[in-house]
Amino acid sequence: MYKLNYLNYPEAKDLSVSRTLSIEALSSNVEFENLSKNLTSRFNFSCLHSFSFSKEGFLGLMLELKADIAVSLGESEAVVQAAELYSSLGFNVRYISLMPDGTIDYEEINALKLKYLFVSPYIIDTFVKVDLKKVKELFSGTVISNISATLDATNCDVSYFDVYKLSGYFTHSVLLHNELFAEQNLASIDTVGLKLISDTVNKGIEIISCKNEFIKVLAETLKDDLIFFVDADATLNNVVHFGLKGIKAREVIRNLSLENIFVTNGEGCSLGLSRPSRIIKIMGYTELQSRQALSLSFCKNLSSDEILYVVSKISKSCRQIKALHG
Repeated sequence: MYKLNYLNYPEAKDLSVSRTLSIEALSSNVEFENLSKNLTSRFNFSCLHSFSFSKEGFLGLMLELKADIAVSLGESEAVVQAAELYSSLGFNVRYISLMPDGTIDYEEINALKLKYLFVSPYIIDTFVKVDLKKVKELFSGTVISNISATLDATNCDVSYFDVYKLSGYFTHSVLLHNELFAEQNLASIDTVGLKLISDTVNKGIEIISCKNEFIKVLAETLKDDLIFFVDADATLNNVVHFGLKGIKAREVIRNLSLENIFVTNGEGCSLGLSRPSRIIKIMGYTELQSRQALSLSFCKNLSSDEILYVVSKISKSCRQIKALHG
């Protein structure tokens, strides 16, 4: 079985949480405190905050900021939806556009005069990288960033993790900051989410080197049936984003699943939804074209034989669908 729909890292193994991780009143809570200190010190922050990675959770964070904000349109659905709710409450929200090639509009960031900017190291769905170092050079305010894909907080002022992408479980996520948010009641902190995130951070990121070979074989095999919405070199190292000309992603996903090959049509926040990729449409493609987008993500390096096998199945699926639609 080839699970090529991992969004960042392999799923966690069997979930087992020790009773010693529970938070108790009038107790030193040693294991929890150690996890918290290890995580904050690793990324050079002083405080830890637990929140739901959802539009409600992000809205709560925005309401604590009590200020006008800017949000990249390349952020997760939860962030963008929260920003829409925040705007409906009377706050000013400035949205940073995406360019036709899928990159973020750095000129718009340069023109910002706001205090807070939500922008992460990659664009959802396409996984095009964002240069946070450049963002920090252009923007004088506070950069709030999802570092789940990079585990690198060097170029942001507030960092948060998506526990689902890091572990495969949906529980509360963790945000790291330097006294930007009010101190949180200990009982509100999800120690399960903290443990899952800490385990992944300690494990680190596996270096993926099969991407270029995979793309080469894919291009040689599919030829004119292959389309790229974004430059393959501009995406994260463990991701390939492409489309099959005239073929809806859901048809390919269904066919490949019968071969025990599992791919996706986008990032986690849009998985399972019937609507096409918001990101592809923002870039200027039609709704029909955006429904053709596919993403493969590698949790481990594939051998040359494995690459040939997976690509042959993609090619077979393409031929079958084209023949069916005549």
